[in-house]
Amino acid sequence: MKILVMSDTHGDSHVIEKVKGFYPEIDVVIHCGDSELPFSHEALKGVKKVRGNCDRETAFPEEEIFTVNDVKIFVTHGHLFNVKNSILSLTYRAKEVDAQIVCFGHSHILGAEMIDDILFLNPGSLLKPRGRKEKSFAVVEITATSFKVACLTDDHQSIATHIFQRN
Repeated sequence: MKILVMSDTHGDSHVIEKVKGFYPEIDVVIHCGDSELPFSHEALKGVKKVRGNCDRETAFPEEEIFTVNDVKIFVTHGHLFNVKNSILSLTYRAKEVDAQIVCFGHSHILGAEMIDDILFLNPGSLLKPRGRKEKSFAVVEITATSFKVACLTDDHQSIATHIFQRN
């Protein structure tokens, strides 16, 4: 099972289509908010998507919680949880919904870490990255024993790969 995760594209539908084009057989595509596109935009068709602080349409949900292959995934933009200061509030919410993977954006900072057996993933930004020059997204491969996170540039070049053991 593979999941494509992106965030903070801020109106650039072409980069969404470009990145999706790298993975025509991907199982799930997630956009963590601030697409700044209409909810029904063609680039977002079939995408699990949430509302960011720059998204105006109320059709976007604040959160998405769903299960794939017995793995519960929680998606939010992050602004409602103050992720630029701390992920403590986000951690509480993740535990509240029994999430095993949390995908969020807002800070535009690429990062992945395991905290209390929960994978927290911020794919960075495909338009305006912070903390690095590369525009980024992530692909998570879920196996029975691990979460393999590939961090990639908008030109499909590897930035880093992390393997986290699952319990």
